[in-house]
Amino acid sequence: MSENREANEQLMLQQIGLRYVSCNDKGYCRVVEGKQVRYLDQKGNEISNETVLKRIQTLVLPPAWTDVWICANPNGHLQATGIDIRGRKQYRYHTKWTSIRSEKKFTDLHVFGAKLPLLKKTVLKDLRKRSLSREKVCAVAVSVMQKTSFRAGNSVYQKANGSYGLTTLKNKHVKQISTNKLFFKFVGKKGVIQQTYLQEKTLIKMLLKVKDLPGQRIFQYIDDEGEIRALESGDINGYLKEVMGINASCKSFRTWNACLMALKFLIAQPIPETVAERKKSVLAVIDQVAAALGNTRAVTRSHYIHPSILEAYENSELNAWIGRMKKKADDLDARDLEKKLLQILKTKS
Repeated sequence: MSENREANEQLMLQQIGLRYVSCNDKGYCRVVEGKQVRYLDQKGNEISNETVLKRIQTLVLPPAWTDVWICANPNGHLQATGIDIRGRKQYRYHTKWTSIRSEKKFTDLHVFGAKLPLLKKTVLKDLRKRSLSREKVCAVAVSVMQKTSFRAGNSVYQKANGSYGLTTLKNKHVKQISTNKLFFKFVGKKGVIQQTYLQEKTLIKMLLKVKDLPGQRIFQYIDDEGEIRALESGDINGYLKEVMGINASCKSFRTWNACLMALKFLIAQPIPETVAERKKSVLAVIDQVAAALGNTRAVTRSHYIHPSILEAYENSELNAWIGRMKKKADDLDARDLEKKLLQILKTKS
């Protein structure tokens, strides 16, 4: 961790009453003997204090975790670590710290939105290139991502879990229905089946040209030496950062799209007359966005829909705008949603 980043985190922790800790600090450990589970303190004595045991239970540490370390301080920002069945180190943070980090993930979203016109202009320019260069294929991939909200994909996850994302999709995962309709079907993160249609004739034509390159993967490009290379998520992230001049990523796109979907689905909800109806509408919208992303309700709410959108809706701050958008009905334009989203983000940032 850099000195500046550590200093910033230390300050944030102080503000919420937490203390920075490391899993290298002395802590508690978990001992599993058959069906019996015991917790030992720093001196190796079994923990019997009910308050401590209750805190440990609330962490809900998976039974399959090994080498479990548990923070002895209830106010430590990191509460536990362990090794999962795939040999990966996993972390359990204090709920206050998790909440702060979730909010921080959204802080630069308004900057991303403001830079989108620049990205769209560059993408259109790169799409006009004749050769299937890295830039052109990145532009095609970004265009597909903008329409579908697919995860970027990762070769490691594809090999380890059999799950796919945009860059790791294979030819078998897409079926051409017509000149202006493609159907994607594949296993996404956590085994969730993703099924999506792409309906844009010009983009489909470009995508099919990329798909025609020899090889099983859809997204490949031709490098300066004439070699065919697989497009990786790092290529797309690098393209976004270079074009937009900010620390943008594929995740930024999914988050932006999720927020736009939330606004669109809120417009479609019946106008609530009570607080209970408003909360019911919020949950319905979160579930719709979650279904589109292939996420759970909890993950979608905490990681993809900016909290300011739901707060504004619950506080009746969107009533007038929603009323105007309902009148537009079929004439509702994506620019209406983008304009409102930027307005909300700038107001709340």
